Amino acid sequence: MIDTQPRTASTGIASRAVRIPSRIPSRLAFVTSAAALAAFFIAAGAPTPLLPRYQAEWGFAPSLVTLAFGIYAVALLVSLLVVGSLSDHIGRRPLLISSLAVELVSMAMFLFAPSIGWIIAARVLQGVATGAATTAFSAAVVELAPGHRKRLGATIVGVAPAVGLGLGALSSGVIAHFDTGTPTPVWAALVVIMAAGTVFAVLTPETISPRAGALGSLIPRVSVPRALRSQYAVTLPVQIGSWMTSALFLGLTPTVLRTVFGVDDTLISGLIAFVALAAAAGGASLTSSIDPNRVLLAGGASVALGGAAFIAGVGLGVLPLLWVAALLGGIGLGANLSATIRSLVPRAEAHQRAGLFAAIYLVTYAAFGIPAIVAGALIATIGVGAASAVYGAVAVLVALVGVVLLLTRRTTSS
Repeated sequence: MIDTQPRTASTGIASRAVRIPSRIPSRLAFVTSAAALAAFFIAAGAPTPLLPRYQAEWGFAPSLVTLAFGIYAVALLVSLLVVGSLSDHIGRRPLLISSLAVELVSMAMFLFAPSIGWIIAARVLQGVATGAATTAFSAAVVELAPGHRKRLGATIVGVAPAVGLGLGALSSGVIAHFDTGTPTPVWAALVVIMAAGTVFAVLTPETISPRAGALGSLIPRVSVPRALRSQYAVTLPVQIGSWMTSALFLGLTPTVLRTVFGVDDTLISGLIAFVALAAAAGGASLTSSIDPNRVLLAGGASVALGGAAFIAGVGLGVLPLLWVAALLGGIGLGANLSATIRSLVPRAEAHQRAGLFAAIYLVTYAAFGIPAIVAGALIATIGVGAASAVYGAVAVLVALVGVVLLLTRRTTSS
């Protein structure tokens, strides 16, 4: 029989045992969960300014830059489809803990990567971890938010991807600008962050009760409650256009800057991505109290204008237009994602939220990753400038289709 009583002073060991909390307060758990969600996206944005440096050092083809960028989103999509609803059945904590542990392994792979093959493998593992984390953390943040702060929880979930991606790109760009060697400090810092996040996830209280159907939830499917399907459908085109535009600045712009404009500075490529995604955070925050459908209209128009500015900038060789494009496209991205979440998530039951987030993020990350991989293949055929212009034109067209659909629906319902 194991003696669970603390030893007394007669044994030579102090009788007072150190008490380790089994759970942290829900308010602290809310803060740490929101920070951990942002950390996943910080890590996802970190490679943006670094991939051209890896290319210069290791000498691989430009198409592998976009592959390394886009494969993350593909892996994330697969993970979302398989485990996106799992936390609705087994609880949030198991997914929070396991996703952070897998993310920690991927950061270690980046840290010790000797070739582009390792980078691509790390991106795949990172995508799997982020896909598992996104819905569980998103739902947990909303549920852990204090009762009078539920809108804040939804807003945080809406801005976390943009803020995280932007901060990741900027911080890694700054570090690489001043440290011209292998970007070890970036990945070492992220290893520490993910390790700390794992500890806090272990101490985070559970927010829902387990329910039957865990194995069945692993069958790939999206889950949109019937009452919300019409609203979900009308948000799709502007969401696709928005995330295609964001991929311009995270996946293609570093290559465009280097090839079209002759700019090979990680600070510039990281900064332009940060401008786009900081604008996204601003767009989400400034529109948080406005009717979501009105926001989607304005956001779709902003994305279309941003895409047009990008095409003009690349075609005319006018670099300032890329900054204008980043600002307009970013505002539209943040406004559209936040409005989509606000129009859907508060109306869903607690056990439906992880599946609903999976349906939302399925579309956003498909638009974020798959077109970028296609654009990378086009680069080998028609060149960087032409491929980027074609990509931008498609994003503009999709966003405009979304605006037209929203206007039509608004006119019909009035």
